[in-house]
Order: sequence, then structure tokens, then C-alpha cells
Amino acid sequence: MRIADVNCHVLVDPDRDGSATSSAQDTIVVEIITDDGVSGIGETDLNPVVARACIEAPSAHSMALGLRDMLIGADPLAVEALWERLYVGSAMTGRRGAGINAIGAIDLALHDLRGKLLDRPAWAGLGGAAEPRTHVRPYASLQPDEDDVDRYADALVRDARDAAAGGFTAAKVSLTLAGPYAHKGMRAPWSHATDILAAVRAAVGSAFTLMVDVQYAFADAAEALDVLGRWERFDLFFVETPLWADDLDGYATLSREQPIPIAMGEWLTTRFEFAELLRRGCVAVAQPDIGRVGGLTETMRVAELAREAGAIVVPHLWKTGISIAAALHMAAVTPHCPLIEFLPSETADSAIRRDLLTRDFAIVDGLVAVPQEPGLGVELDRDAMRRFSTDGQPLGNFG
Repeated sequence: MRIADVNCHVLVDPDRDGSATSSAQDTIVVEIITDDGVSGIGETDLNPVVARACIEAPSAHSMALGLRDMLIGADPLAVEALWERLYVGSAMTGRRGAGINAIGAIDLALHDLRGKLLDRPAWAGLGGAAEPRTHVRPYASLQPDEDDVDRYADALVRDARDAAAGGFTAAKVSLTLAGPYAHKGMRAPWSHATDILAAVRAAVGSAFTLMVDVQYAFADAAEALDVLGRWERFDLFFVETPLWADDLDGYATLSREQPIPIAMGEWLTTRFEFAELLRRGCVAVAQPDIGRVGGLTETMRVAELAREAGAIVVPHLWKTGISIAAALHMAAVTPHCPLIEFLPSETADSAIRRDLLTRDFAIVDGLVAVPQEPGLGVELDRDAMRRFSTDGQPLGNFG
């Protein structure tokens, strides 16, 4: 059995808001198909047109081979060997960044495909814990679709309260009211963000696990230390991406000089970037985005590095149920992964998150069941695929 075809589907929500900091509004679905007609699916959190270009670009020479070219005719069961082949073969045009992000979508599809071919769930091929978990604790990732600070604050409190009422025992709130990615251009002093956080904590109670994402908003470690000092009273599980991703000195300072656990990693690609982050003690929580970091294959390698460094793993994900499924399979065999990010479809600003799959994941008693069906255990809604498809359209038509 061999890989016969690789299809890339660029999907965009027709109501996409380009001013929102939300990559859930588009995706690329990669389908890898064998010569027997069996297919696996994957996605990655990257501009989908860029991802498609990375995958479909033809081979240029021996150090810049095309990803699709390297897959055609390959053994679909040799998932880990194919990762190395893609990484080495595309090194001159990939090695980091978008090239690895694209490999991540391919790798997810290969894990899905291998599970289907062997009639076993994807987690069974990942190694890790001898006794996989059957359920994983999700946290609700909350970022209301509001462009006014006061309305945003009210919506965040309401969404957090609704998440708790809906079965979540943990949530992360986005407090991006400053910095390069201020949500929809909103600007407010950090004292206002502190007031919002106090209101959220009061709404969900002291037993509820609470996290904060500031999306690279602090100018430097000194500013971050000043604000985080005011947030110690909120008993936060972590603060995510307080500084620019390249400021490793600053991250090391924050982790050393204040008690709130620091989380980062959504933009990092490959285990090699995480190795430096962990070696320098920059974070207590490693956050590989499963697609961006290079897929399930590379995520498991990052998880092992985190374990060796005494850190936990809480994967970043902000896409569709395909990524949620991948995170569940990873967490099932990773004991030091206590939570996975979960974008509730009820509060999602994107119809793609809500409608792409034939069924969503249910939260029962604060937990989500790990899929036990072959592969990732999810199925595309082909009607939704057609509704969101932009195949053949130029980027300018994204709205």
C-alpha cells in the first residue's frame, strides 16, 4: 500500500473578521489518500494559502524537495520516518516556520491514516503512558467577539460563568488590551485588566482553575513583573505569552522572580526550539501547537523534553475539532499533560469551528472522552467543506 495523492483544502469562514485575533476563522484541511482509497485528515494553524503553497510547491533540488513530491509513493505506515524525510528533504525552504507548520498538517493526516489502516486509535501509535487515559480535562478558551472594552469585560465574565455552568472546571481568559495584538484595537491600562480579572475570578469562584493569555502584550520583563505582582492574589494556573517569543532572557527572569507559572510555545517549531526554552528555565508550562510544532510526532518529542525538564505540557490549539482530537490523543498517553485547550463551539466566532465535523466533543463531568475509533476518530462534514471552500480563489477574496 502506498500514498497515491495529497489534497489541500483551503477553508475560510464567509463572515471572517480580519481585525480579530482569531485563526479559527480559516484552516487548511490536508487529506492523504492511499492507492486503496483510504484517507487521513490533518490541519495546521497557519495562513491556509501559505500552508498549501508549502505542501504543493514542486521540488527544486535535493535540499528543497517538495513535501507532496516526497509523499507520493511512500509507505503510509512509516509515519515517524516520513517526518524525518520531510524535514531533511525540505530543509533549505523549511526547517523552521511555515515549512514545519505545513509538515504538522501532513503528520496529523498520517497519524489519522495509520490508525485507520491498522484499525486502532491514533494514541495507540504514540508511545507514552502504558495505561492511556480515557478522558482528558479541557479548559475553555475565552475571547469574546466585542470591540468595546466595557462590553468585552462584561462578555468575558458572562462567558466564564457560562463555561463553569456548562461543565468546565477550568478556563483561560484573553486579556489583550495592550501590546501588538490588542483585541480589535482596544486599549486600556493594566489596572483595567486587573479589574476584569478580579470580576472573572469572583464569577467562577476560588475552586475553578483560571488562566490568563495576554498575547505578547508586555513591553519587557519589568512591566510584566509589575503587573503579575498584582495578579498573584488570583491563584492563576499560568499566564500565557507575556513577552515576545524571542525574549528568552525576559522569560527566564519572569520564571525566576515571580511565582505565577509562565506558559509559552504556540509559535515555536520543532523540538529544537523547545529544547532551548526548557534548558534555560523559561517556562513551567510548554505549549506546543500540535500543527505548528510539526504534528503529533514532534509534539510527543516536545512532551518528553518537558518531562525531563520538570515542566508540564498544555498544548495550544485554536482551530477545529481536528486539532482538538489530536490533542486528546496526545494527552491520553502523556501523564504530565493535565489540561488541553478547548474553544467552545457555543462561544466560537467561526462557523468552521462549529460545523466542520459531523459531531462535536461533549463535556461530561468536566472531562472529554478520548476518541477510541480508528485514527483521530473524527469525520468531516462534506457539505460544510463545500460551504467554506475557497479553492481556486485568490487571497484577496478572503474579505
